[in-house]
Amino acid sequence: MSNYAYAKAELLVYIKARTPFVVVESSERERVEAMLMEICDEQRMVMEYYTDAKQLCLFGGRTTACTDINHDPLAYAAQRFCSQTRQIFAIGDITRIENDNLYSREFLNLLYLAKESESTVIVVTADPIWSRLSVLGALVKLDFPSPEEIAQRINDFIRQYGNMYPVEWTEKDIQRVATLLKGVSQVQLDNALSAELIARGGLYPQHIHQLARIKDKLFGSVGAVQLIRLPQNVKVSGMEHLKGWLADKREIFFAPDNLLETYDLQAPKGLLVVGVPGCGKSFCAKMIAKEWGLPLYKFDLGNLFDKWMGESERKMRESLAFIDNVSPCVLWIDEIEKMLSTRDSSNDTGNRILGQFLFWLQESASKVFLVATANDITRLPAELFRKGRFSEIFFADLPCAEERADAIALYTQKSLHMTLDEEQMAQVVAATEGYSYADIETAIKEVSEAKILHPDMEITTEMLIRKIQSILPITKSNPELVEDCRAWGRDKAINVSKKGGE
Repeated sequence: MSNYAYAKAELLVYIKARTPFVVVESSERERVEAMLMEICDEQRMVMEYYTDAKQLCLFGGRTTACTDINHDPLAYAAQRFCSQTRQIFAIGDITRIENDNLYSREFLNLLYLAKESESTVIVVTADPIWSRLSVLGALVKLDFPSPEEIAQRINDFIRQYGNMYPVEWTEKDIQRVATLLKGVSQVQLDNALSAELIARGGLYPQHIHQLARIKDKLFGSVGAVQLIRLPQNVKVSGMEHLKGWLADKREIFFAPDNLLETYDLQAPKGLLVVGVPGCGKSFCAKMIAKEWGLPLYKFDLGNLFDKWMGESERKMRESLAFIDNVSPCVLWIDEIEKMLSTRDSSNDTGNRILGQFLFWLQESASKVFLVATANDITRLPAELFRKGRFSEIFFADLPCAEERADAIALYTQKSLHMTLDEEQMAQVVAATEGYSYADIETAIKEVSEAKILHPDMEITTEMLIRKIQSILPITKSNPELVEDCRAWGRDKAINVSKKGGE
């Protein structure tokens, strides 16, 4: 059952039970009005509904005309309750009832009259309610549309405009859009669909990922979370094992919530990538965001820490709330061990930050796919490896010969606009034994810089090899780190490469 249907059924129970006071907690007054009208039509009820703009309207009655009651709904409702029993009075615009004041006390008297006359007062608000009022009533919470409701709204939109504009979205595309736009209001959804229709001249699958950007404009940014703009062409060489795993997880991530609930499943939480520096760990986040059509946010945990008491924890709460709001998304935490190291047991603030983060990682129901990278696994707290916090732990090793060949072909084509033949490739691959992806890329790009400075220069295989040999690879600059990483990865993680697993 959708949240809308559940809230509607709950509200109907309270109305039939003659509950004196019902608060419908929602910032979407239009959706609540539609709910109230549906209840009146289906149950053949009559309800008086007040807003400052339209004054008094009748739901479920013979007339839809509005009556001016001089912006005094409480006096009008009190008169009605004194003269008749079993009345339903709803207010769409209400303020000043969040604390003890003259207006809230007048409202309290109205509720006592409602109780005596077996009537019901319904208010629509997203604001807090004074405790003296809340004890007389019940709360119905109407959340933003669920993915199922969004999908239904999209289908209604397509039926309305499909004859005027080309629509190439399949049912699977609609489900994907519904997942991407989870967390927006119905009005924001309608605005996004209308803007997409006008801007593109139709609804096309290749533009779906850009719909997620609407959330960047809806939710205020926070300092520790930064949106990462993705390059147009993101190509990753190697990592075939990881790519295969991600292809399966993508289908689960975008599966409808009701389907996941049927099998008692949750969307994949994310992955931890540990490995040798320069072997593509950080690039995994960009690859996933690009292939899944999701926005990518980088979470800088170091930016949370503040010298003032309690500020670090507040920043963490705001950051996690922002991440939940902009979901579904890919969240990237680079070198997570530097931020969550707990070697200093006296760091109370750091431990509280860690506790907040771990609780969110375990309990959050938002579709956030976390990509965390680490070089020194020994500095990470043991709690981070508890099952349910990451879907899997992968190890990024130095590239094998085949992967180095793929990387060399990619970098030489992009930076030098040249293609090596089989013999040339074999020589360059042999020269890069023990080199990371970053080492290889640096060497080739230094050659491309030389080409810019000397346009008439001929690029040869010998030149490439000399430049490669001038780069000190990580296996020589920090052999202990490489050996420790590889020893840990062989036993405690899954290699990102099929070759690495052989």
